[in-house]
Amino acid sequence: RTPQAVAELGWAAPTAIQAEAIPLALEGRDLLARARTGSGKTGAYGLPLLQHLLRVKAAPTAMAQAVRALVLVPSKELGQQVVRSLRQLAAFCARDVRVADLCAETDLAAQRPVLMEKPDVVVGTPGRVLAHLSARSLTLQHSLELLVLDEADLLLSFGFGEDIKSLLCHLPKIYQALLMSATFSPDVEALKELVLHNPVTLCPPEPQLPGSAQLRQFVVRCGTEEDKFLLLCALLKLRLLRGRALLFVGTLARCYRLKLFLEQFGIPACALNSELPARSRCHVITQFNRGVYDYIVATDEEAPAVPTGQPPRKKRKGAAQSNKGKDPEYGVARGIDFQNVAAVINFDVPPTVDSYVHRVGRTARADNPGTALTFALPEEQDGLSHIEDALAGENGKTMLQPYTFCMEEIEGLRYRCRDAMRSVTKQAVKEARLREIKDELLNSEKLKVYFEDNPRDLHVLRHDKPLHPAIIKPHLRNVPEYL
Repeated sequence: RTPQAVAELGWAAPTAIQAEAIPLALEGRDLLARARTGSGKTGAYGLPLLQHLLRVKAAPTAMAQAVRALVLVPSKELGQQVVRSLRQLAAFCARDVRVADLCAETDLAAQRPVLMEKPDVVVGTPGRVLAHLSARSLTLQHSLELLVLDEADLLLSFGFGEDIKSLLCHLPKIYQALLMSATFSPDVEALKELVLHNPVTLCPPEPQLPGSAQLRQFVVRCGTEEDKFLLLCALLKLRLLRGRALLFVGTLARCYRLKLFLEQFGIPACALNSELPARSRCHVITQFNRGVYDYIVATDEEAPAVPTGQPPRKKRKGAAQSNKGKDPEYGVARGIDFQNVAAVINFDVPPTVDSYVHRVGRTARADNPGTALTFALPEEQDGLSHIEDALAGENGKTMLQPYTFCMEEIEGLRYRCRDAMRSVTKQAVKEARLREIKDELLNSEKLKVYFEDNPRDLHVLRHDKPLHPAIIKPHLRNVPEYL
């Protein structure tokens, strides 16, 4: 029944990692597999996992219903994506295989009824799964047969090392384990020793990013910050860049600043960052995939790495404040399957080579073409050179080609760009963030009961002083013919 689902998904041939991993996983071997983002890792473990469960259920001796497979993921967004993929693969055996999503709700009590039914597969972050194990709403000691660690390197960089160690105490002595990762780091090697037994290591030969025939990578060297905004305005407003795009910036404040800037020109965009609750982030991703928005402005801030086996160090006061309110299980540059992304725009040069690879890996997925465009100021040149050197081809030739066009041709838009930039003040950015928090309060399921008991508070919140993030100037929406 899984071949029918594969045919429905249009998977004509296995990817490199799927061709190597699936036969070995079906034999019951433990695997340590490395493959880049978008290479089909979910299918590589999803198909053997479902096949194993169907084989168990088809056995002559009836087996009691139990949780037999556990998939650990680094973020709530990736968890929901994995659940969706597994349910698609199990579309023709949905009555036989049930998949539970521990990433969707924030309340443990709301998930207990789902776990009481003993689903066949549980998907969740290590912290959430451990919480259920500690509360005894989930037991795996006598039933687990298959453990998957998806994006293992990110699980560790998000500081889940200690949670995984604690979680292993709740598992049986014998089970099959599949560890999937985009990179092999010393931490991943340490995790291999903890989780895997006599594993097969798979590293199918593949470049970090697709070749130039599928992915075109460009760089634009901008003289000033204003040039960046002017160039982006021209690319989007004059439709020089077609299709949906992800725009990556370095900080939260710039995320909102760029969103408000685009709104000045009548270009709707949504912000995606670690400050938003998980439900809202997943809603943004769903809206983008459905075509409600063409542009997402995102930060790829990741939780600070916590070395395995070491307690987290005490943060400086400033660092603590900067991380306050941010979700440690957030990571938009990795793992999330944004559908039909035509282009990735690095509005700010990525801080590391890995960050560049993971950002750009959002486009040119499967066999689809894609474009990556990086804007670089003179002060960002060193970071860009480091990325170019790391991704150079066999002959040392850079993969990032200059994006050739004449800046003089868009000079007519500069005064409009300045007008829009003046409207997007620091206060406007601050108020935009406050407005999102206010909307979250009004739409919160958790606060619904509170507001029913305290209608005055709801009235005050609804009729509070309106926020005006930035004054929209209607004349900027349309570009006259002469420009």
